[in-house]
This record gives sequence, structure tokens and C-alpha cells, in this order.
Amino acid sequence: MDTPHSPSSCSSSSSSTYSWEPHAADTINLESEEPQTPLAVRRALQLLKSGLPELRLQAARDIRKLTKTSHRCRRQLSESVGPLVDMLRVDSAESHEPALLALLNLAVKDEKNKIKIVEAGALEPILSFLKSQSPNLQASATAALLTLSASSTNKPIISACGAIPLLVEILRDGSPQAKADAVMALSNLSTYPDNLSIILETNPIPFIVDILRTCKKSSKTAEKCCALIEPLVDYDECRTVLTSEEGGILAVVEVLENGTLQSREHAVGTLLTLCQSDRCKYREPILREGVIPGLLELTVQGTPKSQIKARTLLQLLRESPYPRSEIQPDTLENIVCNIISQIDGDDQSGKAKKMLAEMVQVSMEQSLRHLQQRALVCTPSDLPIAGASEVSFK
Repeated sequence: MDTPHSPSSCSSSSSSTYSWEPHAADTINLESEEPQTPLAVRRALQLLKSGLPELRLQAARDIRKLTKTSHRCRRQLSESVGPLVDMLRVDSAESHEPALLALLNLAVKDEKNKIKIVEAGALEPILSFLKSQSPNLQASATAALLTLSASSTNKPIISACGAIPLLVEILRDGSPQAKADAVMALSNLSTYPDNLSIILETNPIPFIVDILRTCKKSSKTAEKCCALIEPLVDYDECRTVLTSEEGGILAVVEVLENGTLQSREHAVGTLLTLCQSDRCKYREPILREGVIPGLLELTVQGTPKSQIKARTLLQLLRESPYPRSEIQPDTLENIVCNIISQIDGDDQSGKAKKMLAEMVQVSMEQSLRHLQQRALVCTPSDLPIAGASEVSFK
């Protein structure tokens, strides 16, 4: 018999990793009323414990409103988890969504409730709702999995219960919001090492690329798409699928150009992995999508990791794979000029040259600021610094 804490019984623990989860209002539209008095909490718990379905339904709706933004109410209503999970199993179909939404709000930003909901056996009915013919119930179940998967304890349990293939089906057939939540849930789950191979088996790349092509490139959805693609392209089959999908490389390049700082880091990491795995195979497809201007910008304005990856990728994209002689050192300008000379089309070449000039200007400005900061740090302590604030300790 499985123990209560084994993955197969949908309750376990794992290493701590960062995962994203939405605020309650990010996932669903909630009523504006937020009764947050202890009396309202006691009333909701009393209604929930009654044997009357209509009173339990009202309790679920009240708990949903009480826990919309109040962490205090989430703690006070923690004991409602068990009865709400029971409603997912045994009550009428009309009570499933209110109970699920109440559980979702109880779990948001509350690690203890996330774990308690899974331990109470909520995953079995939630996974069944992913197959529901009701778009609303399916979307609510996907949002619930997104929130529950933010807990490192829950990640191996959720995958062991068979959630990953169902989430990939949502990527293919779900509503736009359900697709966005599914890709974020999969991104959360992928940070647990054993889950990545399970995701790989479902061949999710075509569906992720489809979402990435159509979503706003600066969105959280685009960020999570790229966060999921980056580790998957460590595998040859995923690299092949990504490059064979129409617009696959282009979508990644567009995120590199227009995404958030974190998105751009994932995007350049994806392209670098491709080029490092087989430069001869992937160099031309990457160059063809006009990646150079975005890479130039990243070398100056990206995160520290993005800057390193962008410079490394620029080196791989140049015509010669071999190091230059000492007479022609591997400066960024030399690398870029070499690439530009190989690019077809005046428009892309002109844009890259303009970006290079701007990049050099920004680099000079940053260097000047760095020198000024060093000068301030090196100022003798007995000399006053104009405009400096006074700090005293008492």
C-alpha cells in the first residue's frame, strides 16, 4: 500500500526551486466584495460543515471571496481544504467549479495550503476536470495545477499522477487562457529534474511554438515558453522539431529582441544551445531570421548571463569557426563585421551596422560611468563629496 507521502499516492516532497504562480485575480475574475471579518470566516466554515449542498455551495463562494487577497483569511480558512476537496468528489457538478476556485484562492501565495490541498487528494478530481467538456471547468483546473505546481513539494507528486500529458493536451486544444496557464504549469514542473524527461516524451515543442508565435513577446507567457524550450533543446529530437516547425526559430529570435530581460536570457540560451550542438547545421537557420541586431543589443543591455551568451553566440555565428590570429583579435566589432559581410540583404546589414555603432556608444557611456563611480569610491575620506547625503548611527 502506498504511504500518504509517496508520489504514487499524490503526496511527496522535493528540492526547492523557484516557480511562478499567479495572483488569484490574475487567473479568474472574482467578485469585488471581500468580507474579511472573523465572523465571516466562522460563518463560512459552519456552512461548509452542514450537510446541505446548497449551503456548502454558498460556503465555497464565500471562501473564494474571503481569500481573494487576504493571506490572513487563507490561514484562518485552512481547515476548509478537506471539505472543499470532498465537494470536488461527491457533490453535484454545479458545485465543482466554485469549490475548485475556492481551493485555488486558498493556495495562492500559501505554501502550507498548497501542500495540504494535494495531501487531501485534490489531484485526482482536478486531473479529471482537465478532460471536462466544460471550457470553464477545464480552465479552472489548469489554473489550479499552475498554482499547486509552484510548490517544490508538489512537483514530483503532480507528475506522478499523470498530469504532464494532460497539460500538453491543453496546450493543443485548450482555450487561450488555459494554454497560457498550462505552459506556465509545465515550466514550473520542468524545474524538478525527473520531470523533464516526462515532458520530453509528450513532444510539446510544436504546441509551445504555436503559443509563442501568437502571444505578446514581452508577456509572462512568452517568458515561460522560452523557459521551457531552453532545457528541452538539450535533446536532439527537440532541436530537430524546433527548427522544422514553421516560424520556430523566428519566434525565439523575436523574444530575444522584444521580450523581458528573463525571456531574452532564455531565448539567447536556446539559440546558443542549438549552435553549440551543431554549428554547421544551425548557424544558417539562426542567421536567416535576423538575429544579429538583437544579439548586439544583448551584449550591452542584457542580464550578465545574457551578455556572456550573446557574445559566445556571435563568435559561433561568424564565418570561420577557428580563432583569429593575434593580428586580428576576437573583438566583438571584428566578429560582428565578419558576420555582417556574410549577410544577404542591405536592410539587415544596415540595421546590424547601425546597432553596432549604437552598441559602441553605449559601451563608452557605461565605461565612463564606471570610471566616475571608481573615482568616487577612491575619494579620500577626509575630502567632502559634493551632494553626498549624511548618514549617522545612533
